[in-house]
Amino acid sequence: MKISRKYNKYHVLTAFLFLLPTAVIVLGYSYYPALRAIWGSFTRWDGFNDPQFVGFANYTALFRDRIFLISLRNVFYWSAGTLVVILVAPFIGAELIFHLKTERAQYLYRVLFVLPLVVPAVVTVLIWTFIYEPSIGLLNRLLVDFFKINRELIPNWLGDSRFVIPSLIFIGFPWISGMNLLIFYSGLQDIPTDVIEYSHLDGCTGLARIFRIDIPLITGQIRLLLILGIIGTLQNLTVPLLMTGGGPGYDSYVPGLYMYFLAFRTSNFGMAFTIATVMFVIIFILTLISRTGSSTKMKRERGEI
Repeated sequence: MKISRKYNKYHVLTAFLFLLPTAVIVLGYSYYPALRAIWGSFTRWDGFNDPQFVGFANYTALFRDRIFLISLRNVFYWSAGTLVVILVAPFIGAELIFHLKTERAQYLYRVLFVLPLVVPAVVTVLIWTFIYEPSIGLLNRLLVDFFKINRELIPNWLGDSRFVIPSLIFIGFPWISGMNLLIFYSGLQDIPTDVIEYSHLDGCTGLARIFRIDIPLITGQIRLLLILGIIGTLQNLTVPLLMTGGGPGYDSYVPGLYMYFLAFRTSNFGMAFTIATVMFVIIFILTLISRTGSSTKMKRERGEI
């Protein structure tokens, strides 16, 4: 039964006045730049002179641009490897924590995995840049001194087109992101206790329970992290900018990095706006897919479909 509430004009006006500053800030710093970028994608602008309207010429040129097509290929490979990492490792960590006997131990390990979130991403990137350094980097020193591998056989991890994308994917080992772990852990906690008890009575334990009960019941969390992983890789700028500069050649270019270079190195803001608009459309479609899947699941659970 719905409860109807009546508000007088004073309450409505008060709420409006409190929300107005936030609404102005959101419109000014979120919506206006996005709309300005969409409009700018139809212009040729160097950042100083008046923009010239060129219609869809930027879009036509963009999808004929060899560098942009290479960046799409790179982001596809990067996303494929990253998705395996951000899904499998945090899920294993969440399963291990969830099966600890005491809540105190579970809390302790959750805190340990969440603490690295306070470390700025730039610090992590700089540390891994040193690890991959070909002369005195930690990785090469281990391979030479500990595994006795000839230095001439060790590749330049960030300077070899065969290894640059796998090396970027490997950043963050052992890849147990605190946020992803908490999302998986919350999904496991939402599994009804009677389902877990019945599975034990039926002898469905260990790996059988993980594949037959846990994974099917946390598909919402898997879908969410899948979409967020693709969006995060598509928008990733810090890692390739600081570690490789897009090299060797264009082998670590991604759309976000190419957009940055076009805007701030060549002053081709019109084409940069075009890349931003294309990324916005892709991310918007992925978000719709995620929301559609979540709403369908909720309707199925309520028996509406």
